[in-house]
Amino acid sequence: MSEHDSDIPRTVPIQSATFSNPVNAEIRRAAATGIYDIRGGGAKRKVPHFDDLLFLGASISRYPLEGYREKCDTRVTLGTRFAKKPLELDIPVTIAGMSFGALSAQAKEALGRGASAAGTSTTTGDGGMTAEEREHSSKLVYQYLPSRYGMNPDDLRRADAIEIVVGQGAKPGGGGMLLGQKISDRVAEMRTLPKGIDQRSACRHPDWTGPDDLEIKILELREITGWQVPIYVKVGGTRPYYDTALAVKAGADVVVLDGMQGGTAATQDVFIENVGLPILACIRPAVRALQDLGLHREVQLIVSGGIRTGADVAKAMALGADAVAIGTAALIALGDNDPRWEAEYQALGTTAGAYDDWHEGRDPAGITTQDPELAARLDPVAGGRRLRNYLKVMTLEAQTIARACGHNHLHNLEPEDLCALTLEAAAMAQIPLAGTDWYPGKPGTGY
Repeated sequence: MSEHDSDIPRTVPIQSATFSNPVNAEIRRAAATGIYDIRGGGAKRKVPHFDDLLFLGASISRYPLEGYREKCDTRVTLGTRFAKKPLELDIPVTIAGMSFGALSAQAKEALGRGASAAGTSTTTGDGGMTAEEREHSSKLVYQYLPSRYGMNPDDLRRADAIEIVVGQGAKPGGGGMLLGQKISDRVAEMRTLPKGIDQRSACRHPDWTGPDDLEIKILELREITGWQVPIYVKVGGTRPYYDTALAVKAGADVVVLDGMQGGTAATQDVFIENVGLPILACIRPAVRALQDLGLHREVQLIVSGGIRTGADVAKAMALGADAVAIGTAALIALGDNDPRWEAEYQALGTTAGAYDDWHEGRDPAGITTQDPELAARLDPVAGGRRLRNYLKVMTLEAQTIARACGHNHLHNLEPEDLCALTLEAAAMAQIPLAGTDWYPGKPGTGY
């Protein structure tokens, strides 16, 4: 080495975009263990989302409503097609299905308390109906899944609506997992499973394989419940036009459409990140299917998957949804991934805001666990109060936006109130790019 070598500029090391640190870490983990990674939560990759849309507030061409002095209605009725007792909600934000087993009994109670205080519904999830959840939920939707865990006619009759789950946004085409460390005595009894043994839910219903069989199943559930309650059909976002049309033709009162940003308690990481569609790409095709059948608004559409704010609610409704469902956001409102437990998250090898090993049952916040000591950290009354506050804020935010666009009901929001910031969002939502009247694929434009 010469005396001048130290003066030669050095190149800056560049990390491969393809073989990034997270990718390399997963390769090393797979090489060391020989098994795929399992985690909870939804997709972490960045995909087009509601943040890529903006509202066009009223000015001269449209007349805004005056602050809080002019009413903006938020009520929604679900199940008006066939049910004798449709579900009437004060707000169009519902709580998605999250099971007892994946969540603690305290968390399920808190969800029921918060939803009831806000005038909306909550949903059982896989694993059956707990007494706490039924007692504290004024409106409870019972999920009917391929596993049939905890399913019985008595609980079906005690529900205010039934949701047939065909697929979930985080894992369309796949089943869920509940590992043995979370199968306590109570969970095992409710699901008729051996305690402490890993459980994998089926990916499809055992007694039907297509839309004709689904129609028969819907009729069976209507007979069990005396045609009293609405029947929902939930699908993961993959082929939203055809899945919505087939669900409607099979007799659904409500279609629930879940995008890939929706969470799950536990499944393969490769599934969460690589299967399904962003919810932004699902809403307009589903709405078009309902319009083509002449049933838009008569069959209600609930969308979920990454809903976080009142702006997200308003955007989903402007695209044609009747209501939204939240899961991950509701858990955060209860206290999930709270920085107050940072030291314990770090002891688990992660950090607050990134914890997703819900299947391990060691959640410091006491929400996604069956450990009695950890679960006791969550006060259901206080948790319910936080959820109620959060739902109230979301609703006020959505109302504020609707008034600014000149609407006296959230259902009056429409695509014309929106513009898109990116070509991808414009194409997926079929909303004009900001400053133009064009979006990719717009009929009559040729491109």
